Amino acid sequence: MHIPTLREDPAEAGAPSHRLLLRAGYIRQLMAGHYSLLPLAVRVRLKVIAIIREEMNRIGGQEILMPVMHPAQTWQRSGRWDLMGEAMFRLRDRKGADFALGMTHEEIVSTLATELTSYRELPKTWYQFQTKLRDEARPKAGLMRTREFTMKDSYSFDLDAAGLDKSFALHHKAYSRAFERLGIPAIPAEASNGTMGGSDSTEFVCPSPTGEDDIIRCPHCGYAANVEKATSALAPADPAADAAAALAGPEAFATPGVRTIEDLASGYDAPADRQIKTLVYVLSKPAAAPSGQAPDGQGQLTLVLLRGDHALEEQKLNDATGAIAVRPAGGDEIAGALGASAGSLGAVGVTAHPVIADLALRGRSGMVTGANTDNVHLRGVDVARDIPVGRWADLRTAQAGEPCAGCGHPLEVIKGIEVGHIFKLGYKFASAMELSVSGPDGKPVKPIMGCYGIGVERAMAAIIEVHHDSKGIVWPAAVAPFEAVVVVAQQDNAEVAEAGEQVYRRLLDAGVDTIIDDRPVRAGVKFSDAELVGIPLRVTIGKRGLAAGNAELTDRATGETVTVPLDDVAEHVRKTVTAAGAAAATAADLGGDR
Repeated sequence: MHIPTLREDPAEAGAPSHRLLLRAGYIRQLMAGHYSLLPLAVRVRLKVIAIIREEMNRIGGQEILMPVMHPAQTWQRSGRWDLMGEAMFRLRDRKGADFALGMTHEEIVSTLATELTSYRELPKTWYQFQTKLRDEARPKAGLMRTREFTMKDSYSFDLDAAGLDKSFALHHKAYSRAFERLGIPAIPAEASNGTMGGSDSTEFVCPSPTGEDDIIRCPHCGYAANVEKATSALAPADPAADAAAALAGPEAFATPGVRTIEDLASGYDAPADRQIKTLVYVLSKPAAAPSGQAPDGQGQLTLVLLRGDHALEEQKLNDATGAIAVRPAGGDEIAGALGASAGSLGAVGVTAHPVIADLALRGRSGMVTGANTDNVHLRGVDVARDIPVGRWADLRTAQAGEPCAGCGHPLEVIKGIEVGHIFKLGYKFASAMELSVSGPDGKPVKPIMGCYGIGVERAMAAIIEVHHDSKGIVWPAAVAPFEAVVVVAQQDNAEVAEAGEQVYRRLLDAGVDTIIDDRPVRAGVKFSDAELVGIPLRVTIGKRGLAAGNAELTDRATGETVTVPLDDVAEHVRKTVTAAGAAAATAADLGGDR
């Protein structure tokens, strides 16, 4: 078998999974974000897919396969042809027709669902394993962020919201079971729906220092949310302190050289929690046209207000405003709109531009903010009286140490890898594709949808991030490329080689997924490669053991080695593998019931 292991760590690899997949001969890079999967990786991938498929079938899913290339018109109907921006690969055929390479399949599955005609055909869950392509700006970390990958995506169609709740819950349990079986300690966390639309979503996150997601978690009550969605409790404002700082109207005062929150706090008796931070953003929103085929590319300059000691979470701004893109306004844009530079900005009396404010500012008085004149600020600002807030929303980034909104205990922040995501889509795509079935009363009813995804290769990488040591990968038995490896310690000894081949054949006959290492190399090289590749059980056949009628069985995870009579090796290994599988299945069932 082609297993091109490397003796040294590849210089270009940082994350453990990237480093080990390259070094252990699982993958090779073609170009940034595109990898060839070699024989061992193909075997792992198929086992990961098999586990996910079993769990999808268990909840009544039906497997389909949809095209990778999609006509532009289908995406234009949903409004996402423009919404996806540069992340979508696009091409034009010889006839001049526009197409996209699918990064997701909501539009396509919705066209299939136009053939559903009656409520009796619902609920319906379709799923597939299909290649997705996404023009990632910065592919990195091997299989964790690529431009070409396999996704298990499923889509549910229900008659009403109660039905969607049930489909969502079924997928939640299926995902929990699948990740438990895969050996991924996934944490369900509340998340933003982003460009998917709809109401609720949950992402499954594998804690890992190499992860790119920040997860706010309460270790006491179990609350978890992506930082893009997370909330925390705030101490209520002190009415007496506000009253003491209140004035009959905003009062201007000179602040030469002040550019930051810290400058104002240190020099002018204006602590950060008594300041109003004014950010200026340009928000691009979908066009109001019924077809939804083109976005408003101009963008709208908007004032975003937060308490001075709080940070903006941009995804919350997206979600609160329905913007398809947000960006900080440039210096010239700010000066042209407000007449001042950053550091002296405020929203008092501003009516020419929309103002959105974080909930922490609601009801506050005696506040300090910029006067929209360079080097001048205002004190005694009453938010309700002086600032025309058009919309209130939770915009701030929750921080470690803040109280949990549910139980009051301190929150913590962990890094994690998103390995799955489930969404309640609602009627967005059903409306765009004009889905309709006849209801129980014969009247047309619009089906409500959900979508649910797991990245297959990313799951492989996440498993390694959790299961590795200084010697290499430590695959859980359920997804290992092989369950056991027979190492022939002295290949040049005919008697040892023959015994190794016999043990190998007996293991295969016993139903153990086995590979034999019969290369003409030193035993130490074989042992090192077996540890690097990560096969759970190693059966060593050598001259000394053979003379005593024994083999050595080594557990990759624990490093423990036991001596087993040659005649008992196959049965011993079979029972060990079976016991590991049973334990994993029990844990998966318990995890799915949580």
